Amino acid sequence: MIGRTNARREGRQRRRKSVRKKISGNASRPRLSVFRSLKHTYAQLIDDTKGITLVSTSTLSDDVAKELKGNGGHTKTDASKAVGKVLARLALEKGIKKVCFDRGGYLYHGRVRALADAAREGGLEF
Repeated sequence: MIGRTNARREGRQRRRKSVRKKISGNASRPRLSVFRSLKHTYAQLIDDTKGITLVSTSTLSDDVAKELKGNGGHTKTDASKAVGKVLARLALEKGIKKVCFDRGGYLYHGRVRALADAAREGGLEF
């Protein structure tokens, strides 16, 4: 079972590298990077020219917990939508409207797609 997990992780890292060859963020259009673990979803806006994170949030943050407050039995997809909404709000507060999307080697499906759609609804342009 360990070999299968390593192969899956290595495959994702290989896909991530090929995506990162084409995508890079700068101050005017930062990179929206997505990472999903088995329990949580993380997203951040990165300026690759300076190597700094401009905005970040995850399902562990208080803002996302407030967004999910009324939704008692939420799914991981619902939590990812909340992460996208909160990230869009924080980005707009900092004056960031345009981003380039880095799916991190994951398929554009499920939680990754839910986060991206929520960020678009929140006002970010990809």
